Amino acid sequence: MAEGEGVEGGEGRQVKVLRKLLLILAVVLVVTGAAFWARPVSFFNEAMYLRLCVAGVHSRYVTVARHRVHYYAEGPVDGQVVVLVHGLGGRADDWRNLAPYFAKAGFRVYMPDLVGYGRSEQPTDFSYSIPDEAAAVVGFFDALGLKQVDLGGLSMGGWIVQRIAAEHPERVRRLILFDSAGIYEKPNWDTGLFTPRTPEELDQLDALLMPNPPEVPGFVARDILRVIGKNGWVIHRALGTMLTGKDVTDALLPTLKMPVLIVWGAEDRITPLDEGEKMHSLVPQSQLVVVPGCGHLVPTQCAAQIGSRVVEFVQQ
Repeated sequence: MAEGEGVEGGEGRQVKVLRKLLLILAVVLVVTGAAFWARPVSFFNEAMYLRLCVAGVHSRYVTVARHRVHYYAEGPVDGQVVVLVHGLGGRADDWRNLAPYFAKAGFRVYMPDLVGYGRSEQPTDFSYSIPDEAAAVVGFFDALGLKQVDLGGLSMGGWIVQRIAAEHPERVRRLILFDSAGIYEKPNWDTGLFTPRTPEELDQLDALLMPNPPEVPGFVARDILRVIGKNGWVIHRALGTMLTGKDVTDALLPTLKMPVLIVWGAEDRITPLDEGEKMHSLVPQSQLVVVPGCGHLVPTQCAAQIGSRVVEFVQQ
């Protein structure tokens, strides 16, 4: 063999291996891209779960009244407990931007997915009414051995926690209502938009939820509509019970004795500010904080504006 042939042969094999690796990488990228195009919501969810895991948020499950309930836990295990309840069509992740303020201040934060939402079980024999969801949250307290908590709720979650505070005042040290539903007010918008069927209806829902909503790419909108179509029956059942008006809290709010903080987006179109002002008038010991430029999703989109204020409230 002539001098140099072995080296050249080795280099040739390395080139072939490199080409194979590049081909494999190209195939992986194409397959991943196609999967992302088909199911972008799943990719976004997994990215969110990874972000929370890296941030030290624990994802766990517990059985409540025979139902499997998912929740996140964050902050020191020996801290004063804060429980945060999401709204209609929401999930525990909706607190991802606000919860760290409590955790960094030394509080132990629990964020359950309500029965039927997020990664919790979706039983077909459950009513999804405010009273039954409230009972499930109290069952969540019991399952984790939580005797007394600082309790917060967004929108429908605010309605749920109002009921818990009224029926189990010994379990709630302080109450926080974020753009809460609950009082007797007929919506002046189409409630059917909570289960949009077209990209146009999805845009209308986004415009109700937030000022200046971002443009949603067509393939993402398509997948969001697919997910909503799959889970929309839960929202329909919940709305059906809420719109009867039989579980409203107008009479319950004046009975509350614990300190209450009411936080409201000034630009909220789902539960307008005048509803927050009415709640404030019904609870003499309440404080009302109005967040300029924010819509219905205060904990998610305006956490930086309210984080220190809500922590200050629970520290008192």
